[in-house]
Amino acid sequence: MFDLDRRSFLRAAATAASIAAFGSSMPLFATPQTGNAGGSTQSPPANISPASDSEIPPAPESVVKTLTPAGKLRAAINLGNPILAGKDAATGAPTGVSVDLARELARRLNVAIELVPFDAAGKVVEAISANSVDIGFYAIDPKRGLDTLFTAAYIVIEGAYMVPSKSPIRNNSEVDRAGNRVVVGLGSAYDLYLTRELKHAEIVRAPTSPAVVDVFIQQKCEVAAGVKQQLEADAKRISGVRLLDGHFMEIRQALATPKSREPAHAYLSAFIEEMKRSGFVAEALARHRIQGAVVAALSNR
Repeated sequence: MFDLDRRSFLRAAATAASIAAFGSSMPLFATPQTGNAGGSTQSPPANISPASDSEIPPAPESVVKTLTPAGKLRAAINLGNPILAGKDAATGAPTGVSVDLARELARRLNVAIELVPFDAAGKVVEAISANSVDIGFYAIDPKRGLDTLFTAAYIVIEGAYMVPSKSPIRNNSEVDRAGNRVVVGLGSAYDLYLTRELKHAEIVRAPTSPAVVDVFIQQKCEVAAGVKQQLEADAKRISGVRLLDGHFMEIRQALATPKSREPAHAYLSAFIEEMKRSGFVAEALARHRIQGAVVAALSNR
């Protein structure tokens, strides 16, 4: 194993080579994808402090090749979940916890990064399944696991319910009753979960998670389900609604890669554990002023 000085020298040399290969000019970001990934551009490095490399060795060449078949790390970014990512107010570029993690992974692999934005988690899942991106960030779910390799979770967020202010529904246990229509974001983690768990209420699917409350209002449904932070933000712009206390599920957000990338799975898992252990994830949550999410516990697996 290289010592720290030699590793730093090699990283600097690799970075210089990347600059020479790709040029010094940085193109603009692509717009969010409404279907499969494609056509996005390279993104400039973020102004974030790299995490310590002390707990995870340099990536073997086999891992780099497995994760970057296109010669760069193509990272799917879900702009439909404000806890994971959003758009910079000044530039419109993707920003957020998942963006920081993607950049840090690319730095450790010594490769260029391509951020591929999507407006819904379900579309990120489709891109991973199609092998059109190399990594993505979305919630662990058994159905998604058919085509996806997950690391352990890096953050945990809450799924909550919203109802009209005058609704007779007072707590989460009263939602699953005949006659109640529950609006969810198509293909979201809570869509998959509630599809399995609700036995009596009817599920109504909005095209994306950010559209859930608008569909809830337009169709005069009884309940809206979603990420608590998103619902809280919607409650500030729409009168006559309230959130039920507590949460109906914990959503465990993880780093995902196509199942065909099995040789890189152990490295990605170690990377996420180091990001939690080093404080990188906690610092990213604080830097982006994210509330309603906590750093997941370290994995024992």
